Amino acid sequence: MKPKIDDVAKLAGVSPTTVSRVLNNRGYISDRTKEKVQKAMSELNYFPNDVARSLFNKRSNLLGVILPTTANPFFGELTFHLENISAAKGYKMLVCNSLNRIDKEEKYLEMLLRNQVDGIIVGTHNRGILDYHKQNLAVVAIDRYLSETVPVVSSDNYEGGKIATDLLVSQGCKNIVLIDGIGDLETPARLRRKAYEEMMEELGRRPIVYEIPEVFDRESQHAVIAKLFKECPDVDGVFATNDIFAASFIMMAKKMGKDVPGQIKVIGYDGTESVQSFLPELTTVQQPISTIAETSIELLLKEIEGEFQDIPLETRLPVKLLKGTTA
Repeated sequence: MKPKIDDVAKLAGVSPTTVSRVLNNRGYISDRTKEKVQKAMSELNYFPNDVARSLFNKRSNLLGVILPTTANPFFGELTFHLENISAAKGYKMLVCNSLNRIDKEEKYLEMLLRNQVDGIIVGTHNRGILDYHKQNLAVVAIDRYLSETVPVVSSDNYEGGKIATDLLVSQGCKNIVLIDGIGDLETPARLRRKAYEEMMEELGRRPIVYEIPEVFDRESQHAVIAKLFKECPDVDGVFATNDIFAASFIMMAKKMGKDVPGQIKVIGYDGTESVQSFLPELTTVQQPISTIAETSIELLLKEIEGEFQDIPLETRLPVKLLKGTTA
């Protein structure tokens, strides 16, 4: 039979109220009493009821995260840091992979609300479908604009786009192509493209952009890259707005007998540990992923505590160039 709080109290020689205060860290309790209660819990193999505690504290100590897919190296690494930081602060995390589908996002939001999460971190593309504030939820967005009142955390995407484009120009590339997702939404990440386009125009060159419709689908990536090679045979520089696009391009280039970086120089964006492991030669713009996660959690917890006055609506964190041999 599962031990109860009364059993812990009896073994520790204290009242059930004292055990409850120890569990919920309420009021002054001497270290000696805490040790007695914790020892009794250990001996009885007693685990507190999180649901009951959440009702008592009016908090679930649960956070929700809605991302496109943790199979993507950037979102996978981001999730790792979000979960670690949350756990260190006493929160558990429910992770939802939406694949940018509106129907999945709506169902996930309903699920998170049923679980009474204290706040949600959002990194999905579909803006405007989730009316968070009507649910009185704390919300922080990563690289997404959800509304004028939801704070956004991102890397300095425009500066990253400038760094990448400038590097290709400085290395003598004349026909520089951008590989990106479909640009139907205004997001902070879209500033990577804006920086490229503006720099090309300043140089008197025509921006050349190839858009991948299904960004997480390898076949979609390969089809667009094959089209690029057919339509732009003189391409000598590629800025891919994420490292997976860059990896796909390099693989396709090698299949077609193109030398990287001899004939075509390539630079990506993200700089995750996993991509550095399987493609260490890739030159890329590295996002501060752990800092993005830390900042997002910090802002979310402030919102949960009702601190809205000093929260910045947009936070842009610095990027850096990781120099490999592809550019």
